[in-house]
Amino acid sequence: MTLWQRLKPIRARLVVLLAVIGPGIITANVDNDAGGITTYSVAGAHFGYSLLWMLGLVALALIIVQEMSARLGVVTGKGLADLIRENFGVRATVVIIGIVLFANLANTVSEFAGVAASMEIFGLSKYVSVPLVAGGVWLLIVKGSYKSVERIFLAASALYLAYVASGILANPPWPEVLRAARTPSFHFEAGYVTIFVTIVGTTIAPWMQFYQQSSIVDKGLKVTDYGYERIDVVLGSVFAVLVAAFITIACAATLYAGGVRIETAKDAALALRPLAGPYASTLFALGLLNASVFSAAILPLSTAYVVCEAFGWEAGVSRNWKAAPVFFGIYTALIVTGAAIILLPVKSLVQTMLDSQTLNGVLLPVILIVMLRLINDKRLMGRFVNGRAFNIVAWAIVMALIALTGILVMTSVFPGFLRS
Repeated sequence: MTLWQRLKPIRARLVVLLAVIGPGIITANVDNDAGGITTYSVAGAHFGYSLLWMLGLVALALIIVQEMSARLGVVTGKGLADLIRENFGVRATVVIIGIVLFANLANTVSEFAGVAASMEIFGLSKYVSVPLVAGGVWLLIVKGSYKSVERIFLAASALYLAYVASGILANPPWPEVLRAARTPSFHFEAGYVTIFVTIVGTTIAPWMQFYQQSSIVDKGLKVTDYGYERIDVVLGSVFAVLVAAFITIACAATLYAGGVRIETAKDAALALRPLAGPYASTLFALGLLNASVFSAAILPLSTAYVVCEAFGWEAGVSRNWKAAPVFFGIYTALIVTGAAIILLPVKSLVQTMLDSQTLNGVLLPVILIVMLRLINDKRLMGRFVNGRAFNIVAWAIVMALIALTGILVMTSVFPGFLRS
């Protein structure tokens, strides 16, 4: 028997993995959006490498939450909004969907703000870039099939490697980076606590559970695909947090070392030029553009899935407008509204972003508790319910997230809550 023949079972499993892979990687990486990149940039620029240690814990929490979402999807064949309606009633569904709709509109606005900011770095006005991107992502979803859309989204996920490259080009002191990554530290200082909580809040968002599960259902994955989808979730979560680490490293090695203060990802991209060179700066700006366009397509799509599943309307990228008019109508309305708000002559969208962050903070604990109730329902999940050890870890993570998002909401509603 030749080596090629011996490898046949491995090759067969690899082919299946490549066919299944997508929802986990795409969902995790979309969360590195304009707001996320800004958060990691500020973390590195203001606090150096001191927050790197927590990213390993964030990766673990992300894997556990997204794995439960994937398991719900492959076992039940239904989206999360659909399961909430069936198990908790229409009234609870309407409240949750209302918050998701408003929060995701605010998040969509912030993604188009990221598009405008990144293209302004290259000298292109938002009055040109925003309509072009809005039209492009609308055509992609309305005219594309699930398979073609997923391939484009996977390619966009790969482009996050630009941040890895910019971190390497920043030439950080790697022994110091590794020491910070394995040495936990915490400072009871307002700015540090706020960015600590915000990193958690920006990495695990409510829309992710809805989108990933809907994407799994739309793709047609079954229980037999569960093992492969779990690999998809782990790969996506680890890659997303790795990108977050390199964004932090790039800004710590340059901006923090140079005493430069920033407020946004655009500030970071511009500030990197004299400190790390034009290549690092350009890669950082291109990463911001890619993340903003990517998220501007996904967040409205997630919302359309949620609303349609909640009320039993047809949904899915592979359907056409005639078969799923509400689905594509909601997607179109969110794209148009989000882009139009950016084109208005407003001075700042900071409050809108804070409001969406606050709503995400309110909604996340609710969604996580609902997921845990669903995934421990033997009538629904059969042998795929959580084991005792998994439940202990999952509930510990949920309680920690509730506490942290509670602090995040308080700091958003009462800015002086953590003021020293």
